[in-house]
Amino acid sequence: MLSRIGLVSAMTTLSRVFGLFRDILMTSVFGTSLLHSAFTTAFTLPNLFRRLLGEGALAAALMPHLSEELKEQGKEAVFRLINKTLSWLIVICLVLIGVAYVCFEYIERTAVSDNWILAAGLAKLVFPYILFICLAAVVSAALNLLGRFAVPAMTAVWLNCSILILLGVGGWLWGGDAREKMNFLCAGVMIGGTLQLIAPSVALMREGWRPEIDFSVSPRLKAVLLLTLPGVYGMAAHQINVMISRVLALDFNDSGAALINLANRLVELPMGMFVIAISTVVFPALAKASASGRNEDFATTYRNGISLAMMMALPAAVGLSFLAPEIIETLFQRGEFTEADTLSLTPILIICAIGMPFYSFVSIEARAYYSLKDVKTPVKSSTIALALNLTLSIGLLSWMGRIEALVIASNIAIVAQAIYLHFGLGRKGMNLRLRSVLPSILKCAAGSVLMGIVLWFGALRLGQFDFGSWRSAIVLLVLIPLGALVYFAFLKALGMSEIEDVIASIRKKRRG
Repeated sequence: MLSRIGLVSAMTTLSRVFGLFRDILMTSVFGTSLLHSAFTTAFTLPNLFRRLLGEGALAAALMPHLSEELKEQGKEAVFRLINKTLSWLIVICLVLIGVAYVCFEYIERTAVSDNWILAAGLAKLVFPYILFICLAAVVSAALNLLGRFAVPAMTAVWLNCSILILLGVGGWLWGGDAREKMNFLCAGVMIGGTLQLIAPSVALMREGWRPEIDFSVSPRLKAVLLLTLPGVYGMAAHQINVMISRVLALDFNDSGAALINLANRLVELPMGMFVIAISTVVFPALAKASASGRNEDFATTYRNGISLAMMMALPAAVGLSFLAPEIIETLFQRGEFTEADTLSLTPILIICAIGMPFYSFVSIEARAYYSLKDVKTPVKSSTIALALNLTLSIGLLSWMGRIEALVIASNIAIVAQAIYLHFGLGRKGMNLRLRSVLPSILKCAAGSVLMGIVLWFGALRLGQFDFGSWRSAIVLLVLIPLGALVYFAFLKALGMSEIEDVIASIRKKRRG
């Protein structure tokens, strides 16, 4: 599992780095303008349905049944179920695109706010992206089941490269004003979505899959559907909460949605490198253990997943919080993105970073529930999180009058969801309580505090030197490796078993 996590982490890191270049380019071209905020809000919609119908509920419902098909009838049965799922998914996506276009047209004609008219117009350009990304997510789920993790982890690379080329080259050569450059950005999204579907499809075809349109309904497909429908709501709670924050932010001021999006994107970099990689590898292992009735293997895999996720999420959260101004200035402060934007984004990033460990926790927990084919508990937790986020977002925004209120509300909601899911798993009677990994989590917390102290003191000392415009970059180049060294050396000194396992895995790889 460690070897596969390392592979997925490497591929996801490559994807996130390209995503970071994309964000740097977008902020340089559009800053935190209304146009940028409108695109962010518009692009949230296809991403929401990606979670609903692709990487979220459908993939989560599909994985346990694919595991059972593989165990009972082999790869051919897996491919048949994939074809049936894809065929019906195409119909659903096309219907959604048609309905969405009617809604966007209505908003353009009737909306009083220019913000909403602009967002609706951009949404019409990028919403068809859901067709490609949802189909790609199903194909990627089959690849993950077969142990092919690299290609699915790299799918976002194609999107980010497409945007970089279309906006960076096409927008620079042929784009006139900002609105024309935005058209190149939207074209990059659509071309990137097409490539995101082609890459995993070719990989799955090499495994023996042949795509076919198949609208026949098997008992297994019905079971997937029954598991997906409540999961559509349950797995998408975070994305729905993100959508609420973006909509309220777009209504609050011109730059709010863009700032929240940039903070989330920075948090997603370490999340993708470590936590998403861990949960991606853990999910098929949990599904296979559940399908085979191996309860002890299931519990061990779950606890290992939580422990590894916390080992990476806690220091990442501390690092982002302490180095937030330097990170933002180094990455974004150029072109249309000003020093004032850096000051506005810093507190939002810090608040987002604080919520990272809880998002990581929920990511593993949700996959555990779906591996056990329990959709009711995630749905209940999502209802709590959604209601709490909406109530707190409106209340805190009115009380504080600052955009940070929306991020605080989202964090409180995810904490409540994590607590609810944790106690629900504890009642499963499968030794899923985390008492055995609590010492490891406490060691990670102590190491993260020590690392934070080193970062704070180091930034204070380096601040005494005059590095000119390179100050922030030099601070990051010195303190990020130093902080990581202090953190992992501290855990190694404490004899943390996860660190020993990683070292042993690396040594085994070198000998192999």
